[in-house]
Amino acid sequence: MYWASGAGTGKVKEFEKKFKEYTNAQECVSVDSGTAALHLALNILDIKNKEVLVPSLTFVTTVHSILYNGGIPIFVDVDPTTLCMDINDTKRKMSKKTKVIIPMHFGGYPCKIDEIEKIAQENSCYVVEDAAHACGAKFKGKRIGAQSELVCFSFHPIKNLAMLKGGAIAINMKNKLEIKRKLNSLRWCGIDNRRGSFYDITHLGYNYYMDEISAAIGIEQLKKLDMLNKKRLRTAKSYNKELNFSKKMPLNEDCCYHFYWINVKNRKRFMKQMYLKGIETGSHYLPVHLMSYYNSKVKLPTTEKVGQEIVTLPTHPNLSDDDVDFIIRTTNSMSNI
Repeated sequence: MYWASGAGTGKVKEFEKKFKEYTNAQECVSVDSGTAALHLALNILDIKNKEVLVPSLTFVTTVHSILYNGGIPIFVDVDPTTLCMDINDTKRKMSKKTKVIIPMHFGGYPCKIDEIEKIAQENSCYVVEDAAHACGAKFKGKRIGAQSELVCFSFHPIKNLAMLKGGAIAINMKNKLEIKRKLNSLRWCGIDNRRGSFYDITHLGYNYYMDEISAAIGIEQLKKLDMLNKKRLRTAKSYNKELNFSKKMPLNEDCCYHFYWINVKNRKRFMKQMYLKGIETGSHYLPVHLMSYYNSKVKLPTTEKVGQEIVTLPTHPNLSDDDVDFIIRTTNSMSNI
């Protein structure tokens, strides 16, 4: 057995089986990153010259994955309460050219999948969930990964499911076995019809397979995921109860809290002062539609306001109670910044 082989045997196959069972997805294909997952998921849907609805408040590779496949990103605003895709703006942005909707579970907060699926069904298009933050989260009692046609996950050392690197595509489609076979080929350079050391190349593929070491770590981390997410939830409950900020991430028992966000008036000053106190914060995310490369003229009022004010606080499971108390006290002491 090779530690790095695109054949998907050994620990990689075992990880896929266990992750499929954990999410209750119909099938699962592992890859080497969340970016690869989104790239390949959109690849099999043939989005060339088609529109894809996507939130601008996301990591940029969510949008890059649309361009990788020749699609046209249509930026959608976010809900001011959850920072997930805004349902009304999603409806407004639908057109005859829309092929896919990509809702993101922002910070691990489950978006309104049922309403998004309804919009997609009414308009004969697909839903590809960006679940990069949502490993272990639930929507109406079902784990994220079991709802939409394709659900894309991301794994690396600071994600809820921590491993060296990795990603996965949960598959819930009628032709799931055909889709899985094609994804298996796409993730390994287009290799198909393999017989021992001999194989054919049937289409263009990529070097996106998960390695054995990452898979082995993922198998062990999966055993701890629910316990670690409970620690994140406990931290989020403390933040939600004790932080003196009017705009902050809502509490939801089904959220896995990859991070916890608040809005502040002077973000640069706030983050600098937190850093000086020994607390690292983030700015998830700078809106993609405002980036120089995209330079979109679309107006997204909530996204643009949030993009100037959002600060994300640590929720990782290694935080002690004293750590959380210190973060709360320090954050509250800067509530007027």
